[in-house]
Amino acid sequence: MGVEVGEHSAGDEYEVIDARGKWVAPAFLDLHVHLREPGAEYKEDIESGCRAAKNGGFTKICCMPNTNPVTDRKEAVSYIKSKASSVKGVEVFVIGAATKGQMGKELSDIKGMAAEGICAVSEDGKSVMNSALMRDVMLECRKFGLTFFSHAEDENLAGLPIGEELIIARDILLAKETGCRLHLCHVSTEGSCDLIRKAKACGINVTAETAPHYFTLDERSVKRDANKKMNPPLRTAKDVAAVKEALKDKTIDVIATDHAPHARFEKEVEFDNAPNGVIGLETSFAVSYTGLVKTGILTPLELISKMSSRPAEILGIKPTGISAGQPADIVLIDVDEEYIIDSKDFCSKSVNSPFVGMRVYGRPVILGEKKEKK
Repeated sequence: MGVEVGEHSAGDEYEVIDARGKWVAPAFLDLHVHLREPGAEYKEDIESGCRAAKNGGFTKICCMPNTNPVTDRKEAVSYIKSKASSVKGVEVFVIGAATKGQMGKELSDIKGMAAEGICAVSEDGKSVMNSALMRDVMLECRKFGLTFFSHAEDENLAGLPIGEELIIARDILLAKETGCRLHLCHVSTEGSCDLIRKAKACGINVTAETAPHYFTLDERSVKRDANKKMNPPLRTAKDVAAVKEALKDKTIDVIATDHAPHARFEKEVEFDNAPNGVIGLETSFAVSYTGLVKTGILTPLELISKMSSRPAEILGIKPTGISAGQPADIVLIDVDEEYIIDSKDFCSKSVNSPFVGMRVYGRPVILGEKKEKK
């Protein structure tokens, strides 16, 4: 439903919504989503991913390029944008790959993808290990006004905190040299937070995100549960505390989900053989509100900023919300509603959530949208 702000003349028709006792907030924007289309539609597709987004209060999402084929050329960007254009209520922004086939050997067609309207460049799922090539990627990003979204992981030290921190340090230095805007994905360690804090103090153009599982769960909760297996992995309790502090002092700008769907049969295997990745679009607000606002770490406005206006600023787009003469882009939230997260309520094709069974507060509803079942 479009709700307008402004004067109404006699005879105007509009719906009155009773929002007493509830939050009316700008709808959310997720900078980090895997829609799995093309190539793995059995896990998720553009339509089901957008249903999940709406069920979680998101009306804008950015999809990562590690599809099959990889989103590394303008034709791939055009395909995703065309499929997404038929989905009502959610705007999909496309992120292009840094290298051809994400093989780390040669630049992708960043110029062509920029002309087709990508919102950023990333090698998500891995890092560009060749530093000279990474420098070239950043120079191309700067040339076309694009931010680089860094999955920080030294492949030779995968899973270790130092593996994340080494690439964050390298990419910060390259961003300083090239002038490229750098956004650091799924920050998970105390050392990473320290590096980002220092970079910001030096005036380097860097922003950062984390995901709800990195400030809610720690390594003790894994217990070889494949639905708690992701990359980066869950860290120590000390790292969790550091991520919370970084959210509080604005070292970490954004809460994203890294929504990474997998089919049941892929996760219902021995832990070591299960793929990395968890879903998060439909639980992000409730987990964040319960873990950050109800505990006094963030104010309500700070949480909304990290899920709405700040992500829009990083993308360089107009924030969601209400303005005269424009359709409303808002979410209604009953923050007093207490419930237990149940995968039966998900609209995603996948159920690989680390939060199933958790008691939370806050259920977001996009105004004018009815929940669509699978």
